[in-house]
Amino acid sequence: MSNPASTGLFINGQRETGQDVRVGNVTAALAVANIVKTSLGPVGLDKMLVDDIGDVLITNDGATILKSLEVEHPAARVLVDLANLQDQEVGDGTTSVVIIASELLRRGNDLVKNGIHPTTIISGYRTALKAAVSYIKKEMVVNVSTLGDEHLINAAKTSMSSKIIGKESDFFSKLAVDAVKSVKMNATAADVAGYDAMGSSRSAEAAVVVPNGKQRFKYPLSAIHILKAHGKSSMDSHLIGGGFAINAMRAAQGMPTFVESSEGNTVKIAMLDMNLQRHRMGMGVQVIVKDPAEIERIKKREMDITRERIRKIIDAGANVVLTTKGVDDFCMKYFVEAGIICARRCNREDLKRLAKATGGRVVTTMADMEGNETFDPDCLGGCDSVREVRIGDGEMLYVYGCKGHGASTIVLRGANEYMLDEMDRALHDSLCVVKRMLESNTLVP
Repeated sequence: MSNPASTGLFINGQRETGQDVRVGNVTAALAVANIVKTSLGPVGLDKMLVDDIGDVLITNDGATILKSLEVEHPAARVLVDLANLQDQEVGDGTTSVVIIASELLRRGNDLVKNGIHPTTIISGYRTALKAAVSYIKKEMVVNVSTLGDEHLINAAKTSMSSKIIGKESDFFSKLAVDAVKSVKMNATAADVAGYDAMGSSRSAEAAVVVPNGKQRFKYPLSAIHILKAHGKSSMDSHLIGGGFAINAMRAAQGMPTFVESSEGNTVKIAMLDMNLQRHRMGMGVQVIVKDPAEIERIKKREMDITRERIRKIIDAGANVVLTTKGVDDFCMKYFVEAGIICARRCNREDLKRLAKATGGRVVTTMADMEGNETFDPDCLGGCDSVREVRIGDGEMLYVYGCKGHGASTIVLRGANEYMLDEMDRALHDSLCVVKRMLESNTLVP
């Protein structure tokens, strides 16, 4: 070992170079690949992972398995990051990229042992990559626009063939294709430039049409909401096309179970990220009262402030009120009297999705620039109807006919939490595959 001072490694450091390091890196990569190798393909096995506190995870998704491992070796960490990147960018093929990368490392190490320099091997790999991509583009790629839905369904089936829903691939592949197509929207110039970055020289200022004059589209998976509900068979899963389901229920039994549009007026939804409770003094505020009658007037004014706030929401035309915070009985009374559906403790992310789907906005405060409280009717989302439906052990609110950008909800049914989580991961992979095919307009049969 060299002198630490000469290498710049002062704190108990040592420098290793040469064949020993290469062999160590390849061995670590192969160890990671061997973990996920048995989960590849239609006959692959599921892994049961148990963490320190006893939580169980059952999956055969490569990225999920590697994400759950505590990998310390730097070369092995590169493979874990590779699987995560594949999961983010493509959605499927996480196990395959790890196995292929580790095999390339193993073959490259054998060539180094035969006296070939690593730089030469890397140049050869890059040349082979360019040749393979060029051959695929020239000889094998088929334009998706000339194909029917059956090719999209077959691609989704291939993705889920090794998953827990592989046996019901006919049902779930159709579900995935319908869900992705339901969120179709026009692509912007930036989107088109992103699609073409892999193989085209057009710039970010490109038009939103392809050279043959056809409109380009995008299919945002964020607009597809997946809800999991215990009970029934996986074949009872269903798609709410053009609608949205939110895991919430009415705050009071006196509220209606459904609201429908009438005489051309759409159902208006108010989405709030604020408390609908009796107004209280802020922390640290002291009020010195000499007359006991003033206490009653203070309480009455607190109630009046809350009543005015509720009245402004109702006067804006809201038929449904959803909030991420609480709603007390005092406020609930006014909603029941007005025949409005109100749900509390909703998930904030779900409300953001619903706002995009219905063309509304999530309201965090009613204060305006002058310091007064107002409720802008433009913040209300629109839909055809809202209905409370019993699913499994609880109730959900179904929103039909959303008036904003495309939105869909897939309600998954299954026996238990582990099965539902694995179905969710498998369906996400299939949705990513269908999205990629439709946006890139290409297929390799």
